Amino acid sequence: ELRAQKDAEEIRCMQAAQAVTDAAFAHIVSFMEAGMTEREVQLELDLWMLSHGAEALAFPTIVASGPNGASPHAVVSSRCLEPGDAVVMDFGARVSGYCSDMTRTVFIGEPTEQMQAAWETLRAANETVEATLRPGMTGKAAHELACAVLEEGGFGGRMGHGLGHGVGLQIHEEPVLSPRNESPLGVGNVVTVEPGIYLPGQFGMRLEDLGVIGPEGFQRFTASTHELI
Repeated sequence: ELRAQKDAEEIRCMQAAQAVTDAAFAHIVSFMEAGMTEREVQLELDLWMLSHGAEALAFPTIVASGPNGASPHAVVSSRCLEPGDAVVMDFGARVSGYCSDMTRTVFIGEPTEQMQAAWETLRAANETVEATLRPGMTGKAAHELACAVLEEGGFGGRMGHGLGHGVGLQIHEEPVLSPRNESPLGVGNVVTVEPGIYLPGQFGMRLEDLGVIGPEGFQRFTASTHELI
């Protein structure tokens, strides 16, 4: 519980870690292309972070393409990226002992209409929660808000995991944004907001930001765009 509320120095460390992670995302988008394996993309991401300011990885990087992306905790494989794939990338750096965490989903070529609809719904869920998070809101309420937006967009019941979690010295800390947290969130809680949509056998996608709950609301550390890439 003592670790759930971060001080200014802890926040600075996580902002620095997130800056490395955002820069790695900009790099990988220009690097990846059809024909590469998930493993190749993962190794490039990891090496880039470690050679541009990360002292370590925050956790094992996930790169999951096509139907592999429908598993929220996918394991990187030798599957090749193919035109039409949605590619989920979940990764983070560690700086001064503190972690960052982000997920972006990018498309190899043009996404289908269903993928575009899913992305728009996913983005709405993420941004609605981030605009609403305040001290005093419960983790359960944040999770339920995201689920309501997904439901309204036609993707109800397709998330299957909690909306987010605390981050700090470890990649998973208190507090969580999930149905099991009915306690009020407070100033200094650093949390992820990461709604997902998963259609088994087809594709998956997740959009994850990291930020801190301030007196007036959620302050995002993640600088990477929410636009479809």
